[in-house]
Amino acid sequence: MTYFGIITKKTAPEHRQGGQNFIFLASACNKNTISASKEVKQQTKKKTKMNQEQEFSELVHRHKSTIYTVCYMFSKDNDEVQDLFQDILANLWTGFGSFRGESQQKTWVWRVALNTCISVERKKKRRQQAGQLSMDIDLYADDDNDTLQVQALHKRINSLGLVDRAIILLWLEDMSYDEIGAIMGITSKHVGVKLFRIKERLKQIKDK
Repeated sequence: MTYFGIITKKTAPEHRQGGQNFIFLASACNKNTISASKEVKQQTKKKTKMNQEQEFSELVHRHKSTIYTVCYMFSKDNDEVQDLFQDILANLWTGFGSFRGESQQKTWVWRVALNTCISVERKKKRRQQAGQLSMDIDLYADDDNDTLQVQALHKRINSLGLVDRAIILLWLEDMSYDEIGAIMGITSKHVGVKLFRIKERLKQIKDK
């Protein structure tokens, strides 16, 4: 049908087809945009993970000696020390993403390392009746007086409870009361009280 020379019924299907084509093109563009957005997010996530792994590797390299110091304080067996070291690394990695720098990195590493070793030691004692730990590793194999005194000190320290042992270890590392308190989760005043009691107890322990 025509009105004023304009064919109306034929234009309607063409108009609808044009609209459908427009919708199809818009949908395709939207899909391409979403796909590109996902790809960007994946690449960003991958780069973030790579950066995090690099930062973690640097952290371990900086504090490796600290981690081993704690491990050897809780065990003399090389295989057990390596197991402790791996457990500490696993716990450090687990908490690394949420570490916000509210405390010093060194303080955080000490805290994780000590808590890991204390936890492992407690589980081991529950599984079996553990004997006294000893520190007579190859490092102290000499028979000079200084070495014997060091051996005696470590034997006394190993007779302490896990928490007291951790505190005296930190004190022997020349850490301040504030630093020890931050690691152990207690006040500096409480650190002073506990150290006084620990020292008094060490004096009373007789060497065997």
